[in-house]
Amino acid sequence: MEGFRSKLSTIWIVATLNYLYCDVVTLMDPALLKQFLAGDIGSLHISQGFLLGAGILVEIPIAMVLLSRILGDRPNRIANIVAGTTMTAVQVLSLMVKTPALYYIFFSVIEIACTSAIVWYAWKWRTDERAASSKIESLRSASVAR
Repeated sequence: MEGFRSKLSTIWIVATLNYLYCDVVTLMDPALLKQFLAGDIGSLHISQGFLLGAGILVEIPIAMVLLSRILGDRPNRIANIVAGTTMTAVQVLSLMVKTPALYYIFFSVIEIACTSAIVWYAWKWRTDERAASSKIESLRSASVAR
């Protein structure tokens, strides 16, 4: 189902761009920028371990852009459900850590909508795939019967 692969990959691109631009806008916040430069954001210390964890987390949507196009149907579906659910949960939880800025809420709504849509499309993939297969089989049967 090439249409699903393309659709999922495209939604991952939109989500990734929103994650990245939200981070860029965050660096424009003078109060947060000072905290970043000091190595502490509130009670959170920006350590090498934290940065590695952040790097791994941001790699998930980046990798899914490619994996959505090259994985086989079943692993593709599973990977998109797992990655989409993970990124949705992380984003929802990030809104609960402290009172978020308006720009952060704006980007979060888009990011959550994207990752939720990914989970929905990946979940639906199997049903739509069976429906398409049944339709193709019906058309083949009809043409053989002629």
